[in-house]
Amino acid sequence: MDLHPALVFLGGLVLLVIGSEFILRSSSKIAAMLGLKPIIIGLTVVSIGTSMPELAVGITAVSEGRGAMAVGNIAGTNMLNILFILGLSAAIRPLKLQLLNLKLDVPVMIAAAIVLFLMSLNGILSRLEGAILFGGAIVYTVFLIRLTRKETAKMRKEFAEEFSKEVLVERPGALALTANAFLLILGIAIAILGADFLVAGAVNIAVALGVSDAVIGLTIVAIGTSAPELVTTIIATAKDDRDVAVGNLIGSSISNILVILGLTCIAAPNGVDVSTDVLWLDLPLAAGVAIACYPVFRSNQRVSRIEGIVFVSVYLIYLGTLVFVRA
Repeated sequence: MDLHPALVFLGGLVLLVIGSEFILRSSSKIAAMLGLKPIIIGLTVVSIGTSMPELAVGITAVSEGRGAMAVGNIAGTNMLNILFILGLSAAIRPLKLQLLNLKLDVPVMIAAAIVLFLMSLNGILSRLEGAILFGGAIVYTVFLIRLTRKETAKMRKEFAEEFSKEVLVERPGALALTANAFLLILGIAIAILGADFLVAGAVNIAVALGVSDAVIGLTIVAIGTSAPELVTTIIATAKDDRDVAVGNLIGSSISNILVILGLTCIAAPNGVDVSTDVLWLDLPLAAGVAIACYPVFRSNQRVSRIEGIVFVSVYLIYLGTLVFVRA
């Protein structure tokens, strides 16, 4: 017997909260054990892990000939990540940013959004273009690791003795690292499962109402697949421990284009179609949001409450336009 969509939605939300709590706790502990900044874990492992729902949606969509939903999901998710989730976090409490974000992550986020728009101008994303995007992810990761080593060299030197004794020599340290790695993987898995339930319930309602694939991807699916990032950020903001969450949001916006959409295009034999409205409205908006982030983030290396409120307001206006005009 099928469950009511509302029950599926609520069950997914509960799983998301549980999974996000595991992600936040374990990733912060792993970063401390390895002498890394928590934001690095957020930019890499957590961001890719919490982007898995987008990959699942993309692969499923192109296999069913619904490429517009896949591309719409990426554009909608990235705008939600930056405008709504990051903006909401800053509106609750001013958000400090680290130098690494301004030196590498934000420029890469901007470049990825612009390249995606340019690639989409012919109305289709080919396998070759998907491979180029995925190759960009590899290059980005290499540069991230190199910059991370430079920025954490001093930290590792200062804590070298303590680190070697507690993590490399003592057995309890190794066991603790393994246990937290397991909790991180478990948290990501629970969050993905929760997002899947949440999306399934919401999409069934939208399809019954006759909403288009592009709008479903831009709204319900985008919000649902971003739920792990949303819940993780809210919990982190409440605990004033937001390095992982900020890294997760920026990292997810990068990996959504380079990794998730790249792999989705590679998996599509005939490429991924880009609908006209997504091409000329949503992708330029997503690129514009990414570009606007740089001067905002650069001002005192923080996002103020007012800037956060502006971000959230812009997203709500955009969402209202999708629901009441384009649906």
